[in-house]
Amino acid sequence: MPDYLASWPFWLVFVFLYLGATLRGQATYWLGRIVTEQTLRRVHPRTGWRRRVAQTLAGDGTQRGVAAIRRWGLVAIPFAYLTVGFQSMVLAAAGVLRVPWVPFTLAQLPGALAWAAIYSTVGFAVWNAAIAAAAGSPWGIATVVAIVGGVVGVVVVRRRRVRRAEAADDAPLPS
Repeated sequence: MPDYLASWPFWLVFVFLYLGATLRGQATYWLGRIVTEQTLRRVHPRTGWRRRVAQTLAGDGTQRGVAAIRRWGLVAIPFAYLTVGFQSMVLAAAGVLRVPWVPFTLAQLPGALAWAAIYSTVGFAVWNAAIAAAAGSPWGIATVVAIVGGVVGVVVVRRRRVRRAEAADDAPLPS
């Protein structure tokens, strides 16, 4: 647990983490909902951050979240809080699908409660133990360096592909 939270009473840490999870979930939902409405339905951005956001919301990750909600219904929302990465996809997908706010919020509550319970008890301890185990071993350090290098490589390659595609889209058509 971060040092600034370690001195707080348990109930206060729990409430703080619950509110953080709830606010993050609401922000992700509304980002998916509002940005989808603006960029995908009314405006078709060709450049800049609006295009990147539109591409992200139309991308594979959000589509996996959409598929999960279509398959499992609103039950996917609280269960998404028990995952890493998939949580954002499902919450944004709820916004993209324009799930009404009240049912979304009611479905979000048990997930945010579970997330807060996990991270106010054993979640940070497990995370810190994994980091300490990796950092204490030369193989662990090599693995962390390889993962970070792989992530950086993937980001660089994807950005280059996007730039090439944008350049091809902006190229004048032959007359």
